[in-house]
Amino acid sequence: MPRGARILVDGGTYHVITRGNNGQPVFHGNPDFQHYLQLLSGYLEEYRLKLYHFVLMPNHVHLVLEVDLGKALSKAMLGLNLSYTWYYRKRYRYTGHLWQGRFKSLLIDRDSYLLECGRYVELNPVRAGLATSPDRYAWSSFRAYAEGVEYSFLALAHHPLYVTLGASSREQQERYRQFVLDGLRMTTPFGPSPGRLDGRIFPAPGISIEKRLGIPIRRQQQPAPTDHER
Repeated sequence: MPRGARILVDGGTYHVITRGNNGQPVFHGNPDFQHYLQLLSGYLEEYRLKLYHFVLMPNHVHLVLEVDLGKALSKAMLGLNLSYTWYYRKRYRYTGHLWQGRFKSLLIDRDSYLLECGRYVELNPVRAGLATSPDRYAWSSFRAYAEGVEYSFLALAHHPLYVTLGASSREQQERYRQFVLDGLRMTTPFGPSPGRLDGRIFPAPGISIEKRLGIPIRRQQQPAPTDHER
């Protein structure tokens, strides 16, 4: 069955998900997590991407990124996954595919759902039983927003919606922390009016991304996966 076209939008914001092959772990300890983020930092700079939220789980990764050029997303993720695969193979004497197929990229409406998507991403460790609260999990962006923590090996971009949460950084942190913790009581990942995690577009209800951006969406047909994309 042919795969659907990946949606590429200049200036678009994406929820990117990449998983270990057959659900296998791709991170086994702190050195692995840190190396991945160091590699990610280089690709963010090279391809002019802004990283808003992230979480590294033992067997998969969530990134929320804004791209300058839509086509740069595939190039950056291709390079990142390949570079980490080389590292992993050398460190663990591993052969075979590390990543499960190509990464998923969900185009989201930055104005309406960026905070919701960030909350979903940062609550993953709690929902998976890896931590009792998001601040107890080291490999996510939660503490950057909720506590003002800066990462020496990764530049995180605070997005426009975050700065509207309060007049001071302390107020922004407190309100963001409460916003994320409120998500633990929700019955669906995105609250009463969830977006689509199973589709390729994640818009605000009743508002098309085309209308919000004021430009038509370009869809690029993807070639068959290579080892670089796995």
